[in-house]
Amino acid sequence: MKFTKMQGIGNDYVYVNCFEEKIENPSKLAVKISDRHFGVGADGLIMINPSEKADFEMEMYNADGSRGEMCGNGIRCVGKYVYDHGMTDKTEISVETLGGIKYLNLNVENGKVRSVKVDMGEPVLVPSEVPVVCDGERAVDVPISVDGKEYRMTCVSMGNPHAVVYVDDVKNFPLETIGPKFENHERFPNRINTEFVRVIDRKTAEMRVWERGSGETLACGTGACAVAVSCVLNGLTDPEVTVKLLGGDLFIQWDRENNRVYMTGPAETVFEGEWKE
Repeated sequence: MKFTKMQGIGNDYVYVNCFEEKIENPSKLAVKISDRHFGVGADGLIMINPSEKADFEMEMYNADGSRGEMCGNGIRCVGKYVYDHGMTDKTEISVETLGGIKYLNLNVENGKVRSVKVDMGEPVLVPSEVPVVCDGERAVDVPISVDGKEYRMTCVSMGNPHAVVYVDDVKNFPLETIGPKFENHERFPNRINTEFVRVIDRKTAEMRVWERGSGETLACGTGACAVAVSCVLNGLTDPEVTVKLLGGDLFIQWDRENNRVYMTGPAETVFEGEWKE
């Protein structure tokens, strides 16, 4: 099976062109191929499939084999893959995901995609649709008790569920300990991705992320979008914000008039190879 390793600011996946390849058990393959010692090494597996609803379909699996709805960094790499491999000559494409159809604008330089702007759609704030167990119409700055300590969280779905938590020190936050306890907390029926955030100024925030099914990753595109929405809802930043992640920066815009979130960031190919069982 031929594959391509790609990354968006350090959020890396193994990509397979399923117009040409057939994967019998993608969940099992995701676990094997993602292993950083015995496999290729990745945050998960992304299959590029034909779609009846859009130009392409992105089928995503986390490193633990669980199916993921959406990945913002992953979908940018899908856009680069299909253009760079001659599967489309369009610079505006649509991609079907479990989190809905997303629309990509490809920035091409010298015949290759360098960066991608993604229309990430509308942020979902209704607690039952995130989902999060919470009273009220929105889960904005609400308390949650984790490991005997009370945190304040804002919950947003960007096609997958996120809890945004503000902390004073992102770099030294005990993510390895607290992240799994958020992920598996009883208030999140489908588990949760958790962003731990410090606001730097009205246009800048920094974050670390504990991703559901993958642990800490260098970046999370949908998470950065959730952070931007949360920051605006809490009155902490402007609607256009640069989100600093361990792997690099993403520029997020929340067009509140049309209630759509846009994410712009790089997409890069690492290497291509062949997987043999």
